[in-house]
Amino acid sequence: MLSTLTRWLFKVWGWRIAGSVPIVPKAIWTVAPHTTNWDFLIGLGIRPTIHIWIQFLAKSSLFSWYSGWLFRAFGGTPVYRDKSNNLVDAMADVFNQNERLHICVAPEGTRSNVSKLKTGFYYIALKANVPLILVGFDWPRKLVILSEPVYLTGNYEKDMLPFYQFFSQVHGIKKDWLRKWEATGVVE
Repeated sequence: MLSTLTRWLFKVWGWRIAGSVPIVPKAIWTVAPHTTNWDFLIGLGIRPTIHIWIQFLAKSSLFSWYSGWLFRAFGGTPVYRDKSNNLVDAMADVFNQNERLHICVAPEGTRSNVSKLKTGFYYIALKANVPLILVGFDWPRKLVILSEPVYLTGNYEKDMLPFYQFFSQVHGIKKDWLRKWEATGVVE
């Protein structure tokens, strides 16, 4: 029922998918730019449209006593940013224990402007040996742009270059992390 509703809303709102749907058993889906709460509903609409159950990591404050059940039902896992925990190792273990797993992460970590990306998604993918699927929310054209799988080598600057190049092509709001790269070519 929920899948039907979110797929219908995705189409009624005029959104389309650009790019091939990657066929991999496991991946980390990195979404940017993350600028509005509406990103969540667009993301829910993508899953039934491409027929892949993509779970997500989100800030723990969304999982309060009154809303936690709903976000968990949608496939969410809380991230406790105020505690020192080893999310990279824990998520790599989860990937290694599952034959099929797709997790979505917003590497900007917030809807606000940021000058630097969070890097946990990179190290989880590297440790779990799973590819990144880059997902651009192109609001002006109402496109969700999908990349081919990006496999990591452990050379951060080399691995992240396609990441920056991909998101540079997405229309709409560009945050400082991307504008800085476009101006300097330096991967941070």
